[in-house]
Amino acid sequence: MGILRKLFRASPIPTPDGAFSPSPLAIKLGTSSTTDYDGGAYAKPYAGTKNRVLMVCTEERNMTMANGKKFSTGNHPVEMGLPMLHLMNAGFEIDVVTPTGAPVAIEMWAMPADDANIQKLYRDFDGVFQNPGSLEEFAQNIMTDDTQYAAVFIPGGHGAMLGLPDNADLGKVLHWAHKTGLHTLALCHGPAALLAAKSDAGFLYDGYKITVFPDAVDKQTPMIGYLPGPMPWWVCEKLTALGVETINKKANKSVHVDRRLVTGASPQAANDFGRLAATTLLKRTDANS
Repeated sequence: MGILRKLFRASPIPTPDGAFSPSPLAIKLGTSSTTDYDGGAYAKPYAGTKNRVLMVCTEERNMTMANGKKFSTGNHPVEMGLPMLHLMNAGFEIDVVTPTGAPVAIEMWAMPADDANIQKLYRDFDGVFQNPGSLEEFAQNIMTDDTQYAAVFIPGGHGAMLGLPDNADLGKVLHWAHKTGLHTLALCHGPAALLAAKSDAGFLYDGYKITVFPDAVDKQTPMIGYLPGPMPWWVCEKLTALGVETINKKANKSVHVDRRLVTGASPQAANDFGRLAATTLLKRTDANS
């Protein structure tokens, strides 16, 4: 197996902090230097007062796999970037938070180096990503019934599984968003963070249908060196146990809206998810302006 991994360049790459990023083969198969961004044109961008989106990002970098090896992760730049572009072009402003206000962790190995739109976005937001707001402070001081927020957005990347699914502040924010009629947007592994909405009274999204990165695909990725070992836990398995139905079988462009929850299946869905999120918010805010 070691010889084959070397021959096909399928061995994960060690990082300076003792973790592993995906192998050259996995990078070639799983990422791209460009995106399918459609330009984000909207005939009538939103101009009302409910024009803010709270983007909740992970600040944690390394995921310890079931075999003890660490995967260098964070938020996926395409899964974060393309929805941001769509939402901003549709007239919404994005406030970035992490659990404690520490810098946003980003999977830089997945950055599309030849995509001018994404590159500009990350240059423009570099200071914000380095110095985001605090989710804890938001949960304590900013949640009100009369809010300027239209949605909560949880981007993907395996990093969404770190520090968010059991975060009490995120649980409060998700329940607040649900109670006040905000939309919740979650892409790829982002729905893992919805687990924060579990309480003694039940799970907020029990009975919902979603699209999400399938466990079956996560179980295959160590074979090409995308992950350095088996996952520590499985997103779909945990959500299914709480009454959520996953409607996609593949890591594809699938997107879905169930009530006020908008989800997408994978990095391939990032553009379609961004457009669906933006058009859904435009319909919602127009109706409630």
